[in-house]
Amino acid sequence: MSSFKDLIVYKKAFSLSMEIFEVSKGFPKEEKYSLTDQVRRSSRSVCANIGEAYRKRRYPAHFISKLTDSDAENSETQVWIDFAFACEYIDKNTSIAFTQKSEEVGRLINHMIANPEKYL
Repeated sequence: MSSFKDLIVYKKAFSLSMEIFEVSKGFPKEEKYSLTDQVRRSSRSVCANIGEAYRKRRYPAHFISKLTDSDAENSETQVWIDFAFACEYIDKNTSIAFTQKSEEVGRLINHMIANPEKYL
């Protein structure tokens, strides 16, 4: 594998981030500097931290550290999805779909954390 962009987890996280971006365009203007920015930032950070981890993969402790950062950002994204649903900015189906995709990304990240030798 020559690039972090080839990783399935990166592709899935990137896709989810773009879906969140598109849906969040419809959030109210007063949410621009709170919920909208936060959900966009955390979902994008999942991808950014995967990229950083991949570049540090020759150092297992650094690799795992960046992956745990990615996992934390993924969890934060789920919280913002919950808020978007509770505020009625997204419907139940969208909330469920985003959460399921985020959970899948989390499982893939955690597989990498548990099996770093496969990526070093």
